[in-house]
Amino acid sequence: MTSPRKAGAVARLRTGGPRRRPRAGAQVRGGVPLPLLVPALIGLAFLLVPLIALLIRAPWPSMPELLASTAVWQALRLSLVCATAATVVSMLFGVPLAWLLARVEFPGRGLVRALVTLPLVLPPVVGGVALLMALGRNGVVGQWLDSWFGITLPFTTAGVIVAEAFVAMPFLVISVEGTLRAADPRFEEAAATLGASRFTAFRRVTLPLIAPGIAAGAVLAWARALGEFGATITFAGNFPGRTQTMPLAVYLALQNDPEAAIALSLVLLAVSIAVLAGLRDRWMTAS
Repeated sequence: MTSPRKAGAVARLRTGGPRRRPRAGAQVRGGVPLPLLVPALIGLAFLLVPLIALLIRAPWPSMPELLASTAVWQALRLSLVCATAATVVSMLFGVPLAWLLARVEFPGRGLVRALVTLPLVLPPVVGGVALLMALGRNGVVGQWLDSWFGITLPFTTAGVIVAEAFVAMPFLVISVEGTLRAADPRFEEAAATLGASRFTAFRRVTLPLIAPGIAAGAVLAWARALGEFGATITFAGNFPGRTQTMPLAVYLALQNDPEAAIALSLVLLAVSIAVLAGLRDRWMTAS
């Protein structure tokens, strides 16, 4: 009779030996293929060299003086206020819109989702022109706002908020909708069986579940609003102290004072790095 140990050895020989499961995160051995390594390094350099050049050419000795000017602080204050207001507007309308797209079946939902995400790929200047056609003094809606309520949005601080919310809201909608789709709807159904209304279930059950997605979407929307340029300058203009945000100030300073433009760019770069650091648990995973 064949011993169990010998029978196991024979079986392993027939099947090619014991199979080992690859460890999670195991690296491919044998080195990186040169046709992949070279373009990867070129792509990395293409993304990093401009940022490194910005740091190298920064006027560090005169940085405090450049950032202490009245125009810089006006632009920075206006950018922070308008970006925050645009984020609040995006949350006020974007969270219900994300819930509608994620939880309600209705004809044409795919088309509505595509239209909601259209500002992500639409050139910002085109978005500004579209806002002018809709909310300008002679626009489709703006003429009624002007004649009935005396409200004029273009070339005002409110116009900056509208332009930034237009380009930033899709980021929040996408983030919240994805979180809603990942959340288990049975919790809402359980709340409904206990007598809670649809809105009460949303307020008491759904919102706490999707709070991390809302926070991440709000940060992305705020960062996008802070860096908005094309729609803002087209719809709201470039008036210091009223509509001139940080990106517009960078563009203007680049023509007259390149060192000031670099200093302002570094401020926006620092904000972008802070946003990435705040979202590291969502967008980055440890190797």
